[in-house]
Amino acid sequence: MALPEFSSEMAEDELDSMVENATTASNFLKAISHEGRLMILCHLVTGEKSVTELEELLSARQAAVSQQLSRLRLEGLVIPRRDGKTIFYRLADDRPRRILEVVYDLFCKDGSKETETG
Repeated sequence: MALPEFSSEMAEDELDSMVENATTASNFLKAISHEGRLMILCHLVTGEKSVTELEELLSARQAAVSQQLSRLRLEGLVIPRRDGKTIFYRLADDRPRRILEVVYDLFCKDGSKETETG
């Protein structure tokens, strides 16, 4: 997929669409820019988890996990489901999985970080 290019011949509606898309992308990137939120998404890639499970996986307090889940929910990245007193979360769509794959490729694979010599 080719990236759009700005040009002086762009129609106003095309430019408006690019600005709208940039705003959406910026909000998405802000939502995943927090280490806790990013880790929650990483855990949810493997499937639905309860808030308690996420607390244990993250070694974090319930209030902190709930705060991060609230932001992810606000951005439409996760969907809650209540079963009695337990609340479960899952990814809302494939966007987080796709971006996590890119992040992994850029920062986590062996050999992706060059060592300094000299």
